Amino acid sequence: MHFWTTSRLYGGAMEGAGSGAPSVHTALGLTDDELVAIEGILGRAPNHLELAMYAVMWSEHCSYKSSRTHLRRLPTEAPHVLVGPGENAGVVDVGGGVAVAVRIESHNHPSAVEPYQGAATGVGGILRDIFTMGARPVALMDSLRFGPLRDARSRWLFEGVVSGISGYGNSVGVPTVGGEVVFDEVYAENPLVNVLCLGVLPKSRLVLGRASGVGNVAVLFGSTTGRDGIGGVSVLASAGFGDAEAEQAKRPSVQVGDPFEEKRLIEACLELLDAGLVVGIQDLGGAGLTCATSETAARGGVGMDVYVSEVARRQPGMEPFEVMTSESQERMLAIVTPESLDEVLATCNRWEVRATVVGTVTDGGRLRILERPGGEVLADVPASSLHDDAPVYDRPVSPPADLAELRAADPAHLPPPADCGEDLLALLADPAWVYRQYDHQLFLNTVEPPGGDAAVLRLKAPGLARTSPEAPTAALALSTDGNARWCALDPRQGTAMNVAESALNVACAGGRPLALVNCLNFGNPEHPEVMWQLSESIDGMAEACRALGVPVVGGNVSLYNESRGRDIDPTPVVGVLGLIERLDVRPPGVRMVEGGRLLLLGRTVPTLAGSLWALQVHGHRGGTLPPLDLALHARLVELVRSLVEEGLAAGIHDVSDGGIGVALAEMAVRSAVGFDVGGLHDHVALFSESPSRVVLCVQDHAAEQVRRRAGAAGVQLSELGTAGGDRLVVRGLLDVGMDQAQAAWRDAIPTALAPA
Repeated sequence: MHFWTTSRLYGGAMEGAGSGAPSVHTALGLTDDELVAIEGILGRAPNHLELAMYAVMWSEHCSYKSSRTHLRRLPTEAPHVLVGPGENAGVVDVGGGVAVAVRIESHNHPSAVEPYQGAATGVGGILRDIFTMGARPVALMDSLRFGPLRDARSRWLFEGVVSGISGYGNSVGVPTVGGEVVFDEVYAENPLVNVLCLGVLPKSRLVLGRASGVGNVAVLFGSTTGRDGIGGVSVLASAGFGDAEAEQAKRPSVQVGDPFEEKRLIEACLELLDAGLVVGIQDLGGAGLTCATSETAARGGVGMDVYVSEVARRQPGMEPFEVMTSESQERMLAIVTPESLDEVLATCNRWEVRATVVGTVTDGGRLRILERPGGEVLADVPASSLHDDAPVYDRPVSPPADLAELRAADPAHLPPPADCGEDLLALLADPAWVYRQYDHQLFLNTVEPPGGDAAVLRLKAPGLARTSPEAPTAALALSTDGNARWCALDPRQGTAMNVAESALNVACAGGRPLALVNCLNFGNPEHPEVMWQLSESIDGMAEACRALGVPVVGGNVSLYNESRGRDIDPTPVVGVLGLIERLDVRPPGVRMVEGGRLLLLGRTVPTLAGSLWALQVHGHRGGTLPPLDLALHARLVELVRSLVEEGLAAGIHDVSDGGIGVALAEMAVRSAVGFDVGGLHDHVALFSESPSRVVLCVQDHAAEQVRRRAGAAGVQLSELGTAGGDRLVVRGLLDVGMDQAQAAWRDAIPTALAPA
């Protein structure tokens, strides 16, 4: 018997079941202790509807009950932060009366069950988080993880997710400008689908999700409410996966998206905000109407009466618990004064968006669910108790039992390549197949397309004109990064290295890192080793953010990413937003120029621990990570940013997955210009992924100035060789033709997807 299909759950079928049947609260995902806590809050036993409301709001997805105590350690404040964690999206001031909203969310579990709709509705949900703040969504990025493409199910998931993202994003009219995709055995049965959205707004249009003003009304507008998504946050996001039959049973919990309804919703919402017709606004995502009404009331310190009879439904016979917990997409809740109501309804009608009054703001702080205005009270709870009184667990933490053994397994013992060229070709993969599914030029803001170190977007604020034609054009740089290989060996340092890499990617585009959002993908929090990984990861993120001066303005925690009792490797994904103050010319990008000199900023540590080469060539995951000097990295980030800003770099690429070898090869194949370098004495130097390194391609006249600037910053610089010709040459290690390298790079993903 499943919560999302069984309206009889509230009629007595389970009440009269035998002693072997689960209790109602257990079937809804609540523990015995949580039931006792609810009874203490209410001073009585909850009824079935109230139990359902607490179950969704106290779920891991909504309450962060296992992670909240750790998340408090993250730095979240800075003078330019207008809105930090806790609202629908983080918002930062970028100057000139303009603000930027940014948010990242996961839709892992729904995508594992129904990849197209799971990914599509993940896009829809993150868009609503952005325009709820008053921002127009201008860009999407995605960070994806799947099993190896040799597996048929992984191919099905991969193609379905990519199609879902493109189908929704392209239709709604928001470009997908970048991201990352990783294929690894640890995600074979539990893919990760993390979606980031960026929006731009005049600061004057910023609005928060709060209800105020007793007597104001709650207007539900957008799509009708159906049974799709009922119980999604408690069923899908709070449990791992087992056999195929269990996954099939969860399929009804996946929401169904309508991007054309979302487009109308965006325009109606922004028009309402521009006209000042809305007191507060909230999107309906996880936990549906229960979450939206209780959150807006609790944030505003008021109560609310909600009338289920007034909620427009697409399916007959829906019971109150279904109406209140449905996660049907494309819906918003606005708090409106009675005087503005007619104009609000007229605006929605003009955009062909259905709108109905479903509630009234009250005093006293109670959230009451009524059958109809003046009708029977079906539920009566303190609004804040669904949020503020949710349990906070300080779960046991302990490192994995095999951690010492894993770190001691240094890949230095692995046999050197018989042919470094073959190994290099095996590490190349162009994500262009993915990006070709996405329209990345919508709005015509995209300066740096997908595939580089960071996406670059012209900063054009809706509703604000440039002060003069001579005013500099600013831009935004955006990068997502997450390396689970590093975090499996050392979640603290691995996460810090991810933050460092993402900040450096933004700097390679000429951006100054402003803010970070995170999506923390971990296994079962009831396993002490998973909670240790999460705690360590948060500490690593906090250390790196403080050292680099980058506040955390929002995030998401996705737990219970496990299949058949196996947890995924810790996979914290970070998105870093940077500001390019003057976009006079296009950033140099990942490329080489004929006759350019190739320089390396930073020092290579000779280790293959956590490297792509060790895993992909030998299936080896062990070792101890190289050190990360955050003070040095901060200097490198500023050095790189200034070199790009001043036009001293003709091409640039950070060194990460695959080491210097892959960095050089990617620069070469993207520009069809070869290279001839030396000084890399063995495969360890070629494939090491030690942090804080950048490859520069510079013209002769700039080389000496770059050398002086690096010396002043205390950053080591070494000369690698020259760019030119049609071969990729590392003297003494490899000599590969350009055609061969480009074919390996271009064909890796399409070949893996081709029928056997």
